[in-house]
Amino acid sequence: MNWPSAPSAFAARRDPGNGSRRRAREEGARGALIAFVSSVVFFGLALWAILTSEAWPQVQRQFFNPEAFVEVWPAVLSGFWLDIRMFLGAEVLILFFALVVAMARSLRGPAFFPIRALAVVFIDLIRGVPLILLILILGFGVPALDLPGVPKSPMFWGIAALVISYSAYTAEVYRAGIDSVPESQRMSARSLGLTQMQTLRYVLVPQAIRNVIPALLNGFVSLQKDVSLIFVLGVREGVREAQIFNARTFNYTGYIVAAILFLVVSIPVARFTDWYTERDRRRRQAMSA
Repeated sequence: MNWPSAPSAFAARRDPGNGSRRRAREEGARGALIAFVSSVVFFGLALWAILTSEAWPQVQRQFFNPEAFVEVWPAVLSGFWLDIRMFLGAEVLILFFALVVAMARSLRGPAFFPIRALAVVFIDLIRGVPLILLILILGFGVPALDLPGVPKSPMFWGIAALVISYSAYTAEVYRAGIDSVPESQRMSARSLGLTQMQTLRYVLVPQAIRNVIPALLNGFVSLQKDVSLIFVLGVREGVREAQIFNARTFNYTGYIVAAILFLVVSIPVARFTDWYTERDRRRRQAMSA
């Protein structure tokens, strides 16, 4: 009799799932190793093909020039901090204004029809206009009217265009969250004597926000990149500084610097969004089980 194998056989009989879990771990480790090796081979071959191509020296001088990188870095970094400030300010305004629009559209009853219609018209019109066009229209058109008391700052109207455009999309995200709350919640609140606004504020909206946080985080990632579109108004943010450097030196390294800075912010936010979305999915599965 092979005595050393007896304890393991006894353990396998006592816990039949132990062997399957061990096999699953082994298969997972083997799959991870294969994925790592294949990735190294693929990207290694791609990098070798790029670095050995005839056009690489010219591409390196125009896009990855170390001297140009050092020269343009301070200006692009300074402009990028302006991007961050505009982005954070716009995000706060978007979350608030979009919630107001979503609540207006969620009101029920004939008396609130004008408010609902106004919200629907706003959402449909703004979502039908490309963001870059809205920035150009507000950024150049409104200051040209020279209205008394109206700001003329390009940055002000660029941020306003971002807030207006993203509020229309975010309002629909909020509305989807409100509609996902069971109808019994609304009916229970109304039976307790709460008005429609009180029902939205104290019952529906808190639950709706929890339901749509992953979608709001995705909009957060998109806004962080789209704030750079304000450069078309002449605001000296990160992309505009790279454009100025390119116009002066005919070198595109500044754009690479700007891209790196945006990636440094957007990738961690995207990974956090994926982590939170997966966590929210597991939580919902546990609650429904």
